[in-house]
Amino acid sequence: MNPRGHTVGLFDSGVGGLSVLKALLADMPTSRFVYLADGAHAPYGERSPQHIAERAHRITDRLREDFGIEALVVACNTATALAIEGLRAQHLGWPIIGVEPALKPAAALTRSGHVGVLATRGTVESERFARLRDRLQNEASERLHIRSQACDGLADAIERDDPPAIRQLVRHYLGALESASTDLPPMDTLVLGCTHYPFASEVLQELSGPGVTLVETGAPVARRTRTVLAGMSDTEDAAAMASPNPGVTLLSTGNPYGLAEAAEHWLGLKAKAQRLDC
Repeated sequence: MNPRGHTVGLFDSGVGGLSVLKALLADMPTSRFVYLADGAHAPYGERSPQHIAERAHRITDRLREDFGIEALVVACNTATALAIEGLRAQHLGWPIIGVEPALKPAAALTRSGHVGVLATRGTVESERFARLRDRLQNEASERLHIRSQACDGLADAIERDDPPAIRQLVRHYLGALESASTDLPPMDTLVLGCTHYPFASEVLQELSGPGVTLVETGAPVARRTRTVLAGMSDTEDAAAMASPNPGVTLLSTGNPYGLAEAAEHWLGLKAKAQRLDC
């Protein structure tokens, strides 16, 4: 079932969450999406947990009050790790979908048992990430080994669309991951643990090698969002499901022109972006 008439909000520190929006547009073409890039406070991965939580609450309140969103996708791994539990406690009974490094799908895919994770420092140092990693490794006994690497600066380089810097940083962090894993079988699965990273998938695949499978989270998040909204559709009044205005509203607390350019470059989406003080 493809839910109609819903308006879904998304936010990220910048343009990385566009990778999630791309999957949502493909999975839910009749829905409306409001995407906010919190560029004035980017990058989240190097901010304090308190700052990220404060931003998440402020953005969520603003999107609900001013744009009438009926569900929220926290399209940022760092914000999910550090803020989603507080958001759900504050907005009880209201659908909030997060993104997390796709450790479970990666664990199912790996043949060697060695899964690498590239993510922001805020994600890899979070309790939420540690709980998920430890649970999966414990369930798999000694068969599964998950090694993670914090990638300071990589999301920012992707945000700037700086290919030389992206290549240099990817090479450096893959090398660090390899150096920390000499006691393990070769890594055959690499989790892209930040929504920015799929936009660097070509260089990530090239430098990690053809034998490594890249795993990202956009499609699973889109499927989960559609399922949640379809469940709401079963119980809501038909009048509330009146004809939607499908499309995308782009908002930025930073540079709206950069967001619009990124949306056109990576999604083929031609839409103006608005500046939002939030």
